[in-house]
Amino acid sequence: MSDVTAQGISRELIAQVDSSGQLDDVLALPEHLRDAVWRVESAIMQDWDTPAGLVVAGMGGSAIGGALARAALGDHASRPIFVTRAYGLPTWTTPDTMVLCASYSGETEETLACYESAGALGAKRTVVTTGGRLAEMARADGVPVIPLPAGFQPRAAVAYMIVAALEVAALCGAGPRLTAEIDVAASHIEQLVAEWGPDAPEDSLAKEVARGLYGTIPVVAGAGLTAPIAYRWKTQINENAKQPAFFGELPELDHNELAGWEGARDLGRFSAVFLDDSDAHPRVKQRMDLTEQMISGSAAASFCLETRGETAVERVVSLVLLGDLVSIYLAALRGVDPGPVKALDELKGALAKV
Repeated sequence: MSDVTAQGISRELIAQVDSSGQLDDVLALPEHLRDAVWRVESAIMQDWDTPAGLVVAGMGGSAIGGALARAALGDHASRPIFVTRAYGLPTWTTPDTMVLCASYSGETEETLACYESAGALGAKRTVVTTGGRLAEMARADGVPVIPLPAGFQPRAAVAYMIVAALEVAALCGAGPRLTAEIDVAASHIEQLVAEWGPDAPEDSLAKEVARGLYGTIPVVAGAGLTAPIAYRWKTQINENAKQPAFFGELPELDHNELAGWEGARDLGRFSAVFLDDSDAHPRVKQRMDLTEQMISGSAAASFCLETRGETAVERVVSLVLLGDLVSIYLAALRGVDPGPVKALDELKGALAKV
């Protein structure tokens, strides 16, 4: 074990690099869930019946809430729920579609384009944002705005985005109200914060996974409910730990990616993380176990982790918390600040000039 991974992962270690308090935002996930419900209710929205379903339009940390909400609803979704990460809406969008435009800053150009497209199509619209041009246009058009608290990195507002998508899905008839489940999940996550947080023992799960992934390129795989969570892990490692990470989905990866692992050791140090769910299809669980066994010999580290909790909301948010903590711990081990995303800001600046 290297000197870096031998040291304890503590608040003090994280504080040396975490200039903007990203750890505190992760640990506040339970209160974010509760506050999000209140904020949706404060928007005083009416129920809209949109038989064509719900489209969540957003990018990055603002879009992932829609994908996670869809996973949490599972078979309880009664109408299509689709996430678009693009400049336009699905071609099947009609006036009978609800479009939730999610942009933390309110300045995301792809989401602004979707907002305008939805208006041109006559679709119902709702906005979730802190302000910016998106809020200005929505208020001018009489479109409901779900207000978000300012001061976060957009990815740290994940609980707000999940709840907004769940509540709007209920308002437009795409799924049941899950307010009670959200409250139960918040209490459950408080327990997991204590179990996995920086004050937990060094052999706690989040710290063990972070040390195992340190110095490797993680490849995170999910299936069904955990597929969007695996994508969240990948993006959090990208943005917080400032390193490459990749995402796959079972059973599809068994038809292609599995063969690629044969050459992993020749090309670098790759690690594998499989995100399982207690309610997963039995054949998917079998595939996950067998796939991890086949990959482990070529991986620098390998983990199979399962959701925690009874309800789907609890299970989704449990692994979101675990992944967020692992990404912060990786940042601390790497000695990088999890807050700033310089490369993303540079690209936005360059695009603004062309």
